[in-house]
Amino acid sequence: MKGPEFLKFYLILLLGFYAFAMFLKFFKKGNSKIAFYFMIIIFLIGIVKLIKGLMLEKPVGYLVVILIVEGVIILCQPGLRSNIKQKHI
Repeated sequence: MKGPEFLKFYLILLLGFYAFAMFLKFFKKGNSKIAFYFMIIIFLIGIVKLIKGLMLEKPVGYLVVILIVEGVIILCQPGLRSNIKQKHI
């Protein structure tokens, strides 16, 4: 998949996943470990494409910005913070 097509695919994947997560939150289903693992898998797909783009010397600016925003969102997840606090205690 070429750069612009991958960005479209990746944005649709992210927006679809986060829309589904908001839908679950609206119906009080909460965050599950499976949803967290999907966030990590989506993030890793972006990292792999970023590495491939850097190796081929392609422009990756938009992907870097998307990955930074996604990383911040992952770190702000309430379940992740409670798991980190429990491991340190």
